[in-house]
Amino acid sequence: MHGLGNDFVVIDARAQPIEMTESRARAIADRHAGIGCDQLILIGDAPDADVSMQIFNADGSEVEACGNATRCVPLFVGRDVLIRTKAGLLDAKAVDGGASVDMGAPRFEWDAIPLGLPMDTLTMSASWEDLPAPAAVNVGNPHVIFFVDDLDAVDTARLGPAIETDPLFPARVNVNFAQMVGDNHIRLIVWERGAGLTRACGTGACATAVAAVRRKLTSGPVTVSLPGGDLVIDWAPGGTIRMTGPATHVFDGEADWSHF
Repeated sequence: MHGLGNDFVVIDARAQPIEMTESRARAIADRHAGIGCDQLILIGDAPDADVSMQIFNADGSEVEACGNATRCVPLFVGRDVLIRTKAGLLDAKAVDGGASVDMGAPRFEWDAIPLGLPMDTLTMSASWEDLPAPAAVNVGNPHVIFFVDDLDAVDTARLGPAIETDPLFPARVNVNFAQMVGDNHIRLIVWERGAGLTRACGTGACATAVAAVRRKLTSGPVTVSLPGGDLVIDWAPGGTIRMTGPATHVFDGEADWSHF
């Protein structure tokens, strides 16, 4: 499945629980020797929700949230669902061509991001090279957002991994490079923690829209244009984030579990 080109191997673990390890997830995600994906998704049972969702990046690390994958879940299950994730409960409803998901409330405290030391997360007292001072938001996973004048002039492939692994971010961080291209329109490129440059990042779109509203650069709903396409993000201060966008089923298949 994929959401705007952010692609997933989705495994149904409801009938038979699956033991997933870092090395196994990395092997399945390998695009040359495995099946190939940005993230591996396990759909399981949950005592307090319709299903659970575990998310593993291409490097095998387990993460708390993935907005694009969340939109795929109601399509995978075949109905609207309440989903238990490491980031909390998410309500996902099918809409024409995709899904709309309540991603919960963002967090802005420095230790909720988390950052390695206290600072204002709206305009951080830190930056890299000639990038402007960023904002930081936790939307179930950690994000740092740079609003730039010319997105095409930013060396995202070089700066992304350096910022992701900077000691300021003890859990590493997703790095968002954003440009306002209209009153309610943001262009975005994301270096995703554990996955690298991606065609789309749902939580990155959420975090970036929230940061833009907080900085009074825009007001919701906001269209966020990623390399893979557009998402619509709606958030008002004090509320939860609503993300709406496409979700696509590509194919079903079988693989020999012993290969992984």
